[in-house]
Amino acid sequence: MTVDQGTLSEKINAAVDAYVELLNSGTAEQIADLYAADASVEDPIGADLRTTRDQLVEFYSVITGMDERTATLKWKKIAGDTAVFEFTLVTGTSGMKFEITPIDIMVFDAQGKVSSMRAVWEQSDLKQL
Repeated sequence: MTVDQGTLSEKINAAVDAYVELLNSGTAEQIADLYAADASVEDPIGADLRTTRDQLVEFYSVITGMDERTATLKWKKIAGDTAVFEFTLVTGTSGMKFEITPIDIMVFDAQGKVSSMRAVWEQSDLKQL
């Protein structure tokens, strides 16, 4: 079966936009809904893989549980089944604020669901504001 790349590209574009928006105001469950059932998340690269929905919800709950969170998309590129994008995430809780600017690499299935996500950043990229 071949996939209409225009349609897949549109789905990927919308999914990346939804991901960033959900980092701002969504729930961990809504973010997990962007992923395929058999998806994997490696954030950051080198970390243990998260491969179940429960692990994804737990992971994103850290962000969605913050008192403040602002994600801003800086740029994105889409080719075939893959999106690469950079965004800034500022989070705050208990009077402390942090900023990180990762580059995410997402591969999508034919339905436009994320099948894998790898985040490029290291601990020194996390800055206290």
